Amino acid sequence: MTNNKPSQENAQTAEIESNNRLSKFWIVPIVALSIGLWMIYYQWANQGPLIDIEFISASGIEAEKTKIKTKDVEIGVVKKVELKPDLSGVIVTARMKPSAVTLLREKSKFWLVRPRVSLSGVSGLSTLLSGPYITLEPSQEGQQSSEFVALENPPATAAGTPGLQITLNSDEEFSFKTGDPIIYKGLKVGEFEDMQFNIDKRIVSYNAFIEAPYHKLITDNTKFWNSSGISMELAANGIEVKTGSVETMLTNGVTFGIPEGMSAGKLVTKHASFDIYKDYDSASNKRYKLGVNFVLLIKDSIRGLSVGAPVEYRGLEIGKVIEINLPGASENDMLVDEFAIPILISIQPSRMQQPDDRIGVETVKKQTLLGVEQGLRATLKIGNIVTGGLFVDLQHYKDVEPEPLDTFLGYNVIPTTSGEFAQITQKVSGVLDNINSIPFAEMSNEATQLMHTFNVTAVTLQDTVKTLDALLVDIQDQHTSQNINKAAESLTRLLNDYSAGSKTNQELITTMQRFQATLEQLTPLLQQLNQKPNSLIFNDGTAPELEPKAFYMNEGDK
Repeated sequence: MTNNKPSQENAQTAEIESNNRLSKFWIVPIVALSIGLWMIYYQWANQGPLIDIEFISASGIEAEKTKIKTKDVEIGVVKKVELKPDLSGVIVTARMKPSAVTLLREKSKFWLVRPRVSLSGVSGLSTLLSGPYITLEPSQEGQQSSEFVALENPPATAAGTPGLQITLNSDEEFSFKTGDPIIYKGLKVGEFEDMQFNIDKRIVSYNAFIEAPYHKLITDNTKFWNSSGISMELAANGIEVKTGSVETMLTNGVTFGIPEGMSAGKLVTKHASFDIYKDYDSASNKRYKLGVNFVLLIKDSIRGLSVGAPVEYRGLEIGKVIEINLPGASENDMLVDEFAIPILISIQPSRMQQPDDRIGVETVKKQTLLGVEQGLRATLKIGNIVTGGLFVDLQHYKDVEPEPLDTFLGYNVIPTTSGEFAQITQKVSGVLDNINSIPFAEMSNEATQLMHTFNVTAVTLQDTVKTLDALLVDIQDQHTSQNINKAAESLTRLLNDYSAGSKTNQELITTMQRFQATLEQLTPLLQQLNQKPNSLIFNDGTAPELEPKAFYMNEGDK
């Protein structure tokens, strides 16, 4: 029997080898993964920065939809919108493109563009279709930054606009808002951009912009004043009505210029600050910096006198009223009959052709005190009858008694005289006193008796006149009848003289016949002169034609 099992000696042992080579199947996923990782790294390495923008509200802002643009070019997109922890606003996180990194500086401005309607115009209408977006106004000032506070409204002036940035300060009771115009001679040359209120100084500061080339009008002597609406002032000079342009009448606005009499000054080339005055007069008077103060002790009524009223010398304004009823007078003396109301006035050296410095102040003070010794007196006069406004008038009077120089609360006193109104009142009072002294009752009784006597006399006179009229009628009738008879007789005699057959008639006929015969004798001569006008001077040798003439003496000689 055959044994078929292999022997152990003839059996072969299998060798096992490990295969460490990567299969070609994994090449594609690895390449794809590598590309993906590279793209992720490239995107991460080249993506723009994240920035945070603070807004008051998120109205119109949506994550992954709201774009960030500058000059209508997209430079970023909103990624996230979150509330601030104190709920005072929202924080918008946006991803910017790498190319916008250089635009993100501390002075850069962000605001939301959406439709806006205001008195300055309509803006943002393009967002009705595309939706609101955030715009960036880049700036080269400041350091790189990633946190910003958005503007509530877009700036009035775009960055890079040629012109001059200025600050206008005001402590008056009027205010302006963004977009209000700055006017120069009726032209809009600039706008208010924004405002800030200084609590410590209690003044409002406005950032404003003057466009080129009008910014060359701004000098260090330029004054700004309010030109809003319509202003009406009742002053000593009368009623003054002032208006600006139509735009400033509807909104607010200021204008500027160099007051008359001031030099142009130096051109302003960089940011500067100016004050806003309530009107042109206030701006113009600001150039008069120094003044000499005097006190007037007025015993007349001061009704119609106001602070700021002019002080004039012979019609020339040299100062103004500073204060009425100065504090310091004894209160117990107020109702005393001779109580004088102290009025503080200021005489300004610049208005008297003197330098606006201490030397000018001393010169004006000496001249005024010397004038008081020579009869300089102050009086209140009516500047306008309609308004009743008063002003202080300084004049030299020759017939006044000299008064010693006096002081009141440390101020030199200028003596006063009664004003025009007081003098008129005194004259009217005197006339009324004279009228009151007339005995009207006695005069009335005497007038009544006189009228009764006159009535009796009038009746008697009327009867006499009637009798006289009747007598005159009779006399006139008789005289008229006699004249008519005499005229008729004269006419009859005249007609008889010229009747046919009378002597006068015959003489008249004879005279007419003789006149006719004379004309017939002159007929040849007239014919000769008609044919030869010079025949009376030069004889032509021809004998005149003879024509027999008939002459009748009277009708019986025919």
